[in-house]
Amino acid sequence: MIRFSLALFLALSIFGAQAATIVPSPPQIAAKAYLLVDANSGEILAEKNADMPLPPASLTKMMTSYVLATEIDEGRIALSDMVTVSENAWSQNPLFAGSSLMWIEPGKEVSIDDLQRGIVISSGNDATVAVAEHLAGSEAVFAEMMNSHAEKLGMIDTYYVNSHGLPDPDHVTTARDLATLSKAMIIEHPEHYAVYKEREFTYNNIKQYNRNSLLAEDPTVDGLKTGYTQEAGYCLVASAERRGMRLISVVLGSSSTRARKNETRSLLNYGFRFFETSELFEANQELDKPRIWKGQVDYVAVGILEETVVTLPRGKKKHLATNIELNQDIEAPVAVGDQLGTVTMSLDGETVFRGPVVALQAVEPGGFFARLWDMVLMWVASLFSVS
Repeated sequence: MIRFSLALFLALSIFGAQAATIVPSPPQIAAKAYLLVDANSGEILAEKNADMPLPPASLTKMMTSYVLATEIDEGRIALSDMVTVSENAWSQNPLFAGSSLMWIEPGKEVSIDDLQRGIVISSGNDATVAVAEHLAGSEAVFAEMMNSHAEKLGMIDTYYVNSHGLPDPDHVTTARDLATLSKAMIIEHPEHYAVYKEREFTYNNIKQYNRNSLLAEDPTVDGLKTGYTQEAGYCLVASAERRGMRLISVVLGSSSTRARKNETRSLLNYGFRFFETSELFEANQELDKPRIWKGQVDYVAVGILEETVVTLPRGKKKHLATNIELNQDIEAPVAVGDQLGTVTMSLDGETVFRGPVVALQAVEPGGFFARLWDMVLMWVASLFSVS
């Protein structure tokens, strides 16, 4: 489903004379960077240093799992496929000392299904290397795959060097790019995204718990991922859905596990308390049926092809004003999707949406005499038009 990304000015404002609602400034978040976005409309509700390149630590595994999900959904591998663990992917690799692990062993086979959970839930650096080698032959080539996906998603300030996120000066991302990746995972791979809300995973008789503690405290939270290194600080990307509204929160570089959890909760509560996702138009919604000249029919249905949503201060949808401007003298032929005008939605004088009004039906040219008659009618009408 395609949705428009809409811009809405956010500040201390009073909306509506009858029932004034004050939308306060976002909470002060103790982190190097953060961002809060409505996943459906794309509206940014709060941000600080959202485009600052920072080390992502284990948030890197979000892209590793995204690449893996893509490969599965496109049929190149299956969850039941078995992967032989290499020495490089062994949990006892000195590179992994002191880091989070799935505890896989060299020479043994592990299913893609288990490795996916080892990456998402256990945050296993060994699991990411095993997947990288299985999909690409080497970590270096897999990093190229990661960067290719990042480019396609528009993650312009992200660069991956490895599959796990252990420190490298060139390995960076941003809060905005992580929100973009989160949205892609949620929308494109919902079955794989569901793994992010699982709270525990047992492999090799070792039970490990999801480090996203908000999963246990807030039933509306269903993802995504934590991360920590000394360079990155404590990080958390989370998503929650309440009353049909989905928010994505990114907190990078906080001071502790408690801090990243509390700051994320503050952002999510702020967004859900003061804003709501409102549907402006359904897909293929007819807005008008103006006269069309020289066609096989006299009127053409016009409207919005794609579902359109916007983020508004809570309770303000009823105060929206709609203005539709259609082209003069619409003539056949017309194809579905041809722009025939513009619709503008405003709230107390501020434009919250402006988009094209298009033909919802195709209209072929009429016969010779029908077109000739319409030309006469158009000429007559022009004599009485006001210049």
